[in-house]
Amino acid sequence: EWSYRWIDEACRILKDTGSIYLQMDYRIVHWVRCIMDDIFGYGNFRNEIVWCYTMPNNYKKSFNKKHDNILFYSKSNDWTFNWKDVTVDYSDSSKNRAKYAHSKTSQMGKNGKMLLDEGKLVEDYWLIPVVSGNERVKYQTQKPKKIIERIVKASSNENDLVGDFYLGSGTTAVVCKELSRRFVGCDINPNAVKLTNERLNGTLF
Repeated sequence: EWSYRWIDEACRILKDTGSIYLQMDYRIVHWVRCIMDDIFGYGNFRNEIVWCYTMPNNYKKSFNKKHDNILFYSKSNDWTFNWKDVTVDYSDSSKNRAKYAHSKTSQMGKNGKMLLDEGKLVEDYWLIPVVSGNERVKYQTQKPKKIIERIVKASSNENDLVGDFYLGSGTTAVVCKELSRRFVGCDINPNAVKLTNERLNGTLF
């Protein structure tokens, strides 16, 4: 019931060109996706991104559960998506195939040059390590900045307003500040708000 209420409110305040990304683990992503379909519309589903990572474990009775799901929905068919800001380089083998390709397909552009010059839009599985080193602020649900940076770059422009309704460690706020986006963050946990302010003000360490 609570998930339905806050997601419905998020949809209400979202601009028509806006998007929503909702990260869930394997335990509940299936029914949250049903809620998202109901509120945002089945036709506004864009991607189910799979964030893959690894870490030590002691599983002996099943395969290691090392991925989270990120549901990506838009509010309309006119959503902002800056694909050139979220491209990755092609491998050398892909460049060679493009260079010597004779067929003119949409994948290769007119003569394969698109592969060489612009890279490719990242796929819907993201191989991004969990937070470690200097980035870690010892908050249990902290997400890597690389994930948030990719989302913010893809679905917003400078001076756009980004909302994070489960602020946590404040990574979204930090990324938005670095990328010149405005942001609103909220959390019921006072420690999350305190930690975010410390990160934004540079007084954490």
